[in-house]
Amino acid sequence: MAPKHDISPLKNDLLLRTARNEPVDRAPCWAMRQAGRYLPQYHVEKGSRDFFECCRNPEVASNLTIQPIDEFGELLDAAIIFSDILVIPQALGMDVQMVDKVGPQFPAPLKSPQDLQFTRVLTKSVDVREELGYVYDAITLTRTKLKGRVPLYGFCGAPWTLLCYMVEGGGTKTFEKSKRWINTYAAESKKLLQKLAEVCVEHLARQVEAGAQIVQVFDSWAGELSPADFKEFALPYLEIIAERLPVRLRELECEAAPMTVFAKGAWYALEDLCRTKYDVVGLDWGHDPAEAYQVAQKHGKVVQGNLDPGVLYGSEDNLRTKTAQMAQGFGRGKKGWICNLGHGVTPSVNKEMLRAYFDEVHKQCKL
Repeated sequence: MAPKHDISPLKNDLLLRTARNEPVDRAPCWAMRQAGRYLPQYHVEKGSRDFFECCRNPEVASNLTIQPIDEFGELLDAAIIFSDILVIPQALGMDVQMVDKVGPQFPAPLKSPQDLQFTRVLTKSVDVREELGYVYDAITLTRTKLKGRVPLYGFCGAPWTLLCYMVEGGGTKTFEKSKRWINTYAAESKKLLQKLAEVCVEHLARQVEAGAQIVQVFDSWAGELSPADFKEFALPYLEIIAERLPVRLRELECEAAPMTVFAKGAWYALEDLCRTKYDVVGLDWGHDPAEAYQVAQKHGKVVQGNLDPGVLYGSEDNLRTKTAQMAQGFGRGKKGWICNLGHGVTPSVNKEMLRAYFDEVHKQCKL
């Protein structure tokens, strides 16, 4: 099916072919948070705007999305739209602020199921096109500006991770409030997770309708759950997204888009995730590349990852050595491996180290 907007044909489909588990010449490369503060040009484009202002401005968001593609050229094989996982709580009516040097903050987090805000969130009928239209406008504009150079990722946060932010009020080291919710208000937590999963499906579908060619679900706090709690409070809602998104795309008369799940820290769930309908399973650096690759290929899945971003702070020789070891474990990119980091690029990384990382992956794939 043709896209519903005038967009240039894709010239580099390496990542999409890899996501379909097709044989390829090398692993495609991109990095989570590749559009960000480590790039000097990011600060110029951002100017005095706060983070969410940039997300809500399609011109700025598209420019920030494309910056790493311009910076790294043929070393990169995908862009990811400049946005945030917390636009979904915003669409549900919650106030979310990005505080400089602190991170996202909810001035009024969900305190208990008796909280009137909890009822409003659960009962709100969300029109994502109205609430999050700026994301879709940014995607279409970015596709136009990319002129087919690389495919574009859309994304959302996973229900469990979104719940954590919504009840904690921001980042946390203890997850005390999140754990209290699932252990005290299990039924109500599941109602919230169900609601979030439904909104995630619609948000992802509308991103694909706008021009995203592949999507990723970020479960950044999955590793805070025990294996049993992951199966109860995270996995079922990840499965809802994977099962319902293709159906919703058909309803919208959109082409199917490969789906990626990244459950950071949930190393114990690799087999379970490989049994879902996701095409790609993201790996953090806690996975052994060869072992994870073997498991994924057994299930016909593609892996994405997984160098520790902290390696970028060492010497270039050390970086290249560890990259070579990783690439060997993933079969040097002949099938079923999308090169990424084990988490996002951190703000103080030297961009030349990231360039060296991608360069070494390209070299290793030629061996």
